[in-house]
Amino acid sequence: MARTPSQATPISHAVLEADAPGLPAIRDEIAQLDVLETQLDARVRAVATQIGYQLPGGYTDPDLIQRDISASMRRSVEACLEVGRGLTVLKAACEHGNFIARLEVLGIETRVAQKFMGTARKFANATSTPLLKAAGNQTKLFEMLVLDDEQIEELELTGQSGELKLDEIATMSVKELRAALRATRQDLEARGEVLEGKNRKIDELTESLAKAQRRVKALPPAEVADELRKEVTQMAGMAEVGILALRSGLAALAEHAETHGANHEDFTAGLICQLELAIKQLRGEFDIKTRPDGDDTPEWARPGAEARIKEATAAAMAENGWAFDAQGKMVPAELAKKGWELDTQGRMVAAGTVAEA
Repeated sequence: MARTPSQATPISHAVLEADAPGLPAIRDEIAQLDVLETQLDARVRAVATQIGYQLPGGYTDPDLIQRDISASMRRSVEACLEVGRGLTVLKAACEHGNFIARLEVLGIETRVAQKFMGTARKFANATSTPLLKAAGNQTKLFEMLVLDDEQIEELELTGQSGELKLDEIATMSVKELRAALRATRQDLEARGEVLEGKNRKIDELTESLAKAQRRVKALPPAEVADELRKEVTQMAGMAEVGILALRSGLAALAEHAETHGANHEDFTAGLICQLELAIKQLRGEFDIKTRPDGDDTPEWARPGAEARIKEATAAAMAENGWAFDAQGKMVPAELAKKGWELDTQGRMVAAGTVAEA
């Protein structure tokens, strides 16, 4: 009779901490590595999202990112931006000192890599599309790195920044573009110097006024008036400087309107109306005469003042759609023209009805 084969009994080889004293430390180290990898993955994804880079296959592996960059290295503008985005994310994904080694594998010099990454950061905004289209190639795009954010925004919104026009960038050679960018930069610096000079002048006037105010307090009453007039004259000078400073801005808007057909009339009219309103408020608050005439008598006490006040009141009412009826009561101008007036009960009746009653 054949022997029944015996069943092998499995032996459990459980590793106990007593058998491996270093096991808890290994477990802690593995857990720490997992945390670091998770943090690195999150950081790389955040950088990619910030600059609009599409991770290859959704992975943050530096090897995959490096291969993606190699595939994107051609001379079109979009590819240039994609290389810049990829390099930015690759730098975030690499350990310290490893990024340069990967640049050598890609055949990209550090200085060129900095330009690629600079273009990705500067032109990451989707609204830069017209500007990127005008650039047309990598060389011109690198040249335009000298533009600051305000100039880029100005080019996108108005089509021009200083002497640089968006429509002309596409037809310029690299040398011409470099010269135009230099001129634009110089123009911006000149504007900054002018503005700095105006601000310096305002600061000087402000300081002078502060000194004058302290000096006025120490003067006898007979001399205070002259000092106060000097102080107010300086204030008026500061206000005039501010108003005249608008001229350059208004001229720029006028030139833009003529070149691009934009309409800035309502905008500029609103600005001037605000200034005029501020002056009217000052004139009314302090009862200032319309013009100096050598007469110290207040305007409200002069002959014919009542008639002038009524005339001014009527004009103001007309601007707002109101008028006086035959009884001297305020009514809507359209109804007054049609011969209506208010009776003693405040009801609208035909003109003359109240007098007849």
